[in-house]
Amino acid sequence: MIRFALHGGAGVIERAALSAQREEDYRQTLGEIARDALGRLQAGESAVAVVEQAVVALEESPLFNAGYGSVLNADGLVEMDAAIMDGRDRRCGAVAALGRIAHPVSVARAIMDDGRHVLLAGRGAQRFAVEQGFALLREEQLVISARQQQLIAAKAENKVSLDHDQQFDTFDPEDRTGTVGAVARDAQGNLAAATSTGGMTNKHPGRVGDSPLIGSGTWADNDHLCLSATGHGEYFIRAQVAHDVAARMAYAGNNLLDACAATLAQVASMGGNGGLIAIDRDGHLALPFNSAGMYRGWVGADGQVRVAIYGDEAG
Repeated sequence: MIRFALHGGAGVIERAALSAQREEDYRQTLGEIARDALGRLQAGESAVAVVEQAVVALEESPLFNAGYGSVLNADGLVEMDAAIMDGRDRRCGAVAALGRIAHPVSVARAIMDDGRHVLLAGRGAQRFAVEQGFALLREEQLVISARQQQLIAAKAENKVSLDHDQQFDTFDPEDRTGTVGAVARDAQGNLAAATSTGGMTNKHPGRVGDSPLIGSGTWADNDHLCLSATGHGEYFIRAQVAHDVAARMAYAGNNLLDACAATLAQVASMGGNGGLIAIDRDGHLALPFNSAGMYRGWVGADGQVRVAIYGDEAG
């Protein structure tokens, strides 16, 4: 059975903060990407290929904090994290603090396919990308004006913040965007996950979140589940969210929903917030979050694509 889900970040996402047009933009983009992923899976493409392409599409959209339109660090630069994992054999690849590359998730895929390493960071990751034929962009090519305004507001109040949780006086609530990710179960029953992010506004240069850390923000193994997380990375690292969910299923016999709920409760107990998308080996789907909302889309048991944003929507 084919399954797919994607997310565009979790946080303080409320109806009053979004215009009807901006809400429609989110729903349309998430829906289009989910429908494309469903078509690819129905055509026989592998789960790992589909999650990579879905995240590439999310990285291309300025609506989300990944690739083009990523948030800026304290130096006014884009530094991105991404990871991808293939549940068939737990092969994985990741990049951290990567700049000047349009699609960090594809660099992560190249690292996975190369096979010598799992995680490359900073200039080393950039050098590998160029060696693999990825175009090296100018710094400003990944920057949008809304991000510059966010950074100015963050600096004025000496804050570091997730997009969706920014409360600066000068901040436009319609500019809230977030980490992206995708998970899939293909027709052969193989699982895969991918995650990509620009991180946190006004973060210290070199800061790395949970997204590129296998076992924290990204995980896939055919025996249990595939998972992509979004939220306050420091807490998700401390809780080892992705692997903790897998461990609860493997060792405690929890089902997917219970395992996700218990792990998110642990995150909340430490003061963290966010959410995740996950699919288990039998095709069960979970999209829990402990924040006001999470941009999300999924393909359910009936094969239909659905999209949701707020906490009071099904899914």
